[in-house]
Amino acid sequence: MNKAFFYIILGAALWGTIGWYVKNLYAYGFTPMEVVTLRVCSASVLLILFLIIKAPKKLKLTSIYDVKYFIGTGIFSIVFFNFCMFTAIDLSTIPVATALLYTGPAFVTVLSFLLFQEPLTKPKITALVITIVGSALVVGLIPLDLNNIQLASILFGLGSGLGYALYSIFSKFALKKYTSLSITAYTFIVAAISLLPFFPYQEKLSLLMDPKVLFFAIGLGFLPTAFAYIIYTYGLNQTEASKASILTTVEPIVATLVGVFIFQEAFSPIQMLGMACIIGAVIIIQLNPRRAKIS
Repeated sequence: MNKAFFYIILGAALWGTIGWYVKNLYAYGFTPMEVVTLRVCSASVLLILFLIIKAPKKLKLTSIYDVKYFIGTGIFSIVFFNFCMFTAIDLSTIPVATALLYTGPAFVTVLSFLLFQEPLTKPKITALVITIVGSALVVGLIPLDLNNIQLASILFGLGSGLGYALYSIFSKFALKKYTSLSITAYTFIVAAISLLPFFPYQEKLSLLMDPKVLFFAIGLGFLPTAFAYIIYTYGLNQTEASKASILTTVEPIVATLVGVFIFQEAFSPIQMLGMACIIGAVIIIQLNPRRAKIS
């Protein structure tokens, strides 16, 4: 296997294990926003240490005013999408939350059309329709099952997809001056700084002294976050971005396996079909990045 592909797939597979850490931290009494704080803080420390050792120049800001890009990627994207995703996991299941997170590319397509006048092509429109159908299958709108529909989990799941998409939008501006690894590091640094003042230290400090809690908290910031981003970025630098995006669809597959086999969460054949539609839509968008504009 191509080494670049291996790193990308491994990074995406590690992203798929996020739910395991999150569920275990919930069992100790942490809220979704507290878990977000633990993730971004531990990840930011690890990313800073990595860059200080490997590439200290990547921590240099060209201008202090560039922080505005990282407020976008850190707060409006990372904090928002993590909170929505972790809440969706709490309200529904890991497979459903992850499937809705992967509506992100559809949001990117729409936002890019509105903000950057990127053309809406036939493949993009097809992918959008397939994403909508797939999402409806995952959450139970097709076939209509009112007993299983949880509006809050759907909204938070779609919110995670929107937040996920905003990372690409804000990064588009930052990439003019910074590398993807620098953007990732500053994204988590800004996210951590914004959340630290609101963490309930008095209530949760004793919990953080528990070795098992520390394992899950640091593990969440290390394997499926800092390490996953580093090796994914390494692989991305050696292959095409469109191919990398297709390979990352291994993430919802791993997340589904974690939810179904470790936490015994229900995931019906119809929901699997819905996830397949969403993953298929991502592949369609990436395989056909540029085609004739639809008038």
